[in-house]
Amino acid sequence: MKTTLVLDALEQAVWTRHQAGIVEFDGLIHHNDAGSQYTSIAFTERLAEAGAAPSVGSVGDAYDNALAESLIGLFKTELIKPGGPWRTVEQVEIATLEYVDWFNHRRLFEACGDIPPVELEAAHYRQHAALAEVGHSTA
Repeated sequence: MKTTLVLDALEQAVWTRHQAGIVEFDGLIHHNDAGSQYTSIAFTERLAEAGAAPSVGSVGDAYDNALAESLIGLFKTELIKPGGPWRTVEQVEIATLEYVDWFNHRRLFEACGDIPPVELEAAHYRQHAALAEVGHSTA
């Protein structure tokens, strides 16, 4: 994996949230492993510019990456294994885009209270804005 790939993913996430009116990412933590693409100067600087803090797990454990590892397991179980055999990279790329869209917007996710992750995120930002409006600290 190259730094450009993770930078592109970060830019997509920032752009998507900007389209929804979310422009501040203070308090956002980006969890990742110690891969060179995540520890690169370019990626670290872009995270800082966006207002997100990096959280890099230590080498050889998954303590900081438990959620990511769980999601990767779901991805493999729900898409990769039953969808194969995959004949081209393009097939995997298109299927992955469709899976991510379904997962974020339509899949009822138990860890989110049986709602799609995008609905939980929207509720978080509504609460954040309401607390800021009445003068409560959101930090």
